[in-house]
Amino acid sequence: MEQIFKIEGEYIELIQLLKALGLAQTGGHAKMIVSEEMVLRNGEVETRKRAKLIPGDVIQILDNLITLA
Repeated sequence: MEQIFKIEGEYIELIQLLKALGLAQTGGHAKMIVSEEMVLRNGEVETRKRAKLIPGDVIQILDNLITLA
């Protein structure tokens, strides 16, 4: 599934994005997804749970492709 996510402000932290998209039910679940290297940011594995994602970043989690705007 491909979608565009509009962020408020300059950035959104990775675990906040996972919760906002409904891909993680809790903060702990979001951290688990990141620590298991299931998240790609612009084609590279992202392991920083609090990575600051900015408009233009492309995040891939399993079959989900999210472009930040």
